[in-house]
Amino acid sequence: MPLNPSASLRDTTVSRLRAAGCVFAEDEAELLFSAADDPAGLDTLVDRRASGLPLEHVVGWAEFGGLRIAVDPGVFVPRRRTEFLVERAVALAPAGALCVDLCCGSGAAGAVLLAAVPGARVHAADIEPAAVACARRNIEPRGGLVHGGDLFAPLPGELRGRVEVLIANVPYVPTDEVGLLPPEAREHEPLVALDGGPDGLGVLRRVAAEAPEWLAPGGRLLFETSERQISAAAGAVAAHGLAPEVLTCEERYATVLVATRTG
Repeated sequence: MPLNPSASLRDTTVSRLRAAGCVFAEDEAELLFSAADDPAGLDTLVDRRASGLPLEHVVGWAEFGGLRIAVDPGVFVPRRRTEFLVERAVALAPAGALCVDLCCGSGAAGAVLLAAVPGARVHAADIEPAAVACARRNIEPRGGLVHGGDLFAPLPGELRGRVEVLIANVPYVPTDEVGLLPPEAREHEPLVALDGGPDGLGVLRRVAAEAPEWLAPGGRLLFETSERQISAAAGAVAAHGLAPEVLTCEERYATVLVATRTG
């Protein structure tokens, strides 16, 4: 049962979080209260958060796309801006769509597809063993399948040429800029989920090169990138015969590219 803190404990908790640099201390305190069974347990959770652990790793879950997504230690935390990517994928997916969630991390995108698209068939993959284990907790109870391996390599061969919606939440931070990320990201999330290579587009180019053979005619590849990378990203998918379309959400500072197999 969630902790019902006294006014004094509430104030103390918010003060500790604020002193640790938590910008949204009041909101974070409420989540910690809901995750704690007693004051001693709360103290442990606050200590963990104050030490720099991502809030989602402390409480064990993140709210994403209207779902509570389990997030284990060492797993990439799903970002709010990525909800825009998944919303676009849901809007493009017909009932019963065959979908793939590459670089799936916690499996947040695949879980939302399964929840929001009637009859969706979802396969997800990640190279990180911790992410695969976590994604299985979020995706497989909803009817999807999770595979461990590098990009397309672990996917069943029978999916080739049949995928209607392919989400690839590839890392896109340039290698030289990883050190500029907030400590809770660079110290507690896997480097492979952050580092996109010298210009941030290395993993995307690998996905774009293989995507046409996995997509059905008219199928879409969707991925998130930064505004300053969008021109190069569009060129990367166009080089492999995919037609790019750029979508943006100013509220969430999100830039999404939708690349369609036209042939």
